[in-house]
Amino acid sequence: MIPVEQILHPDWVLPIEPAGEVLTGHSIAIDQGRIAAIEPRQALESRHQAAAVKELPGQVIMPGLINAHTHAAMTLLRGYADDLPLMTWLESHIWPAEQAHVGEAFVRDGSALAVLEMLRGGITCFNDMYFFPETTAAVAAEAGMRATVGMILIDFPTPYASGPEAYFEKGEALHAQWANDPLIDTTMAPHAPYTVSEPHLVRAAELAERHGRRLHMHIHETLGEIDASVEKTGSRPLMRLDALGLVGPQLLAVHMTHLDERERDRISATGAHVIHCPEANLKLASGICPIADLAARGVGLALGTDGAASNNNLDILGEMRTAAMLAKGASLDATALPAHQALEIATLGGARAIGRDQEIGSLVVGKAADLVSLDLNTPEADPLHDVASQVVYACGREAVRDVWIAGRHVLKAREPVTLDVPAIRARAAEWRDKLQR
Repeated sequence: MIPVEQILHPDWVLPIEPAGEVLTGHSIAIDQGRIAAIEPRQALESRHQAAAVKELPGQVIMPGLINAHTHAAMTLLRGYADDLPLMTWLESHIWPAEQAHVGEAFVRDGSALAVLEMLRGGITCFNDMYFFPETTAAVAAEAGMRATVGMILIDFPTPYASGPEAYFEKGEALHAQWANDPLIDTTMAPHAPYTVSEPHLVRAAELAERHGRRLHMHIHETLGEIDASVEKTGSRPLMRLDALGLVGPQLLAVHMTHLDERERDRISATGAHVIHCPEANLKLASGICPIADLAARGVGLALGTDGAASNNNLDILGEMRTAAMLAKGASLDATALPAHQALEIATLGGARAIGRDQEIGSLVVGKAADLVSLDLNTPEADPLHDVASQVVYACGREAVRDVWIAGRHVLKAREPVTLDVPAIRARAAEWRDKLQR
């Protein structure tokens, strides 16, 4: 018998790889933080023995969800300024609030609340862009959560840095601090083409290339952004970036709600990744990313929530359902983005985008045991004809029961193991009072 640390017995497994597969009556063995075996239950039990065995009747296990774009600490601004256009929201409300309140304590407490919410929603990894990324990384690591944190860059001073040189220095230090961590990774994260000058964008891309990291940026979020770029430079933002040599497999282009034919061709030809944030884009009336068309062109796609200040939640299961519905409605094609493809975008697509697909994103022997179980033994999931469709179209995040990251059981029966929930909620209430004053 082969000794392993854990054996899980769900009713179904959605491995994501191979594509479209649903395994019934299969079990999963976990050892040293990795998937040791996925086999029919009887075969697995005949060869493996574990100290911990967990029965999961009526449940499906799938890879942990990946939130490929968020601003974790902004969870403290959830509901702070709603029902406003993007630039009014930013310039008149969010940026002034950040200038007044953002610091290490704000980011620590906001990131802890975000990690709590994401774990309870089955998210095992998030890709963050915000100030004081060192603090967000520390919060995630302490909670046992996987994160990719951005070396943030913006041309103007903020409470985090006095200007571009300070951002670059802090980015280099952030990367060095977490370079060999098993859970925490980094990207270069210039905010947007309208807040970062072209010389600094080029320097950011060079830094990302030197460290073998991605370039994570808001691009084509609104028509106003595009019109302003055309008026100022004569070019649309994506084509300006392309002329600078920044559009390629390293680019994580967030939002992309307005794309002409030439831009869609370039995204497909260059291998850039598009991070779709459907619910934030809808709420801010920014536009709709043409995800069905991009998927048909073979573009690498992932899902993000954006920040809870503009969404107002960090729910990738919800984003997945909205993305699938939008793809169908916008393309007038009910076959666009079917359930299995939506699941892949929410898991393996995110892993590919952030460059961690050799480690996470699908249930393959040898990969990290980042798993989530969802309970389908509920009236809301009855009758169960198709497991994948039920997960995409019928399940909410309340169906999430258990979460494992690198084999560590971090959510048990919806209760976080590594977080002090009352303390996190109490600090969030304190920040609410400060912001309201």
